[in-house]
Amino acid sequence: MNQNDIEAMIQRYIDAEMAVLDGKSVTFNGQQMTMENLSEIRQGRQEWERRLAALTARRRGNPGYKLVRF
Repeated sequence: MNQNDIEAMIQRYIDAEMAVLDGKSVTFNGQQMTMENLSEIRQGRQEWERRLAALTARRRGNPGYKLVRF
């Protein structure tokens, strides 16, 4: 996935999170989400944010790991 796709997914999760916080239920990826599912929505958003951070780090040249000398 490219950066635009990842950012679009993050925005969808944010929109779903806001709708649930407003007391609405939303259908997201084929599942009906209500206030009880708020933690699942947040976990999904955080996963996509991690993917975006990893993609950004790779583009900057950070390999995503560190080497240690003992």
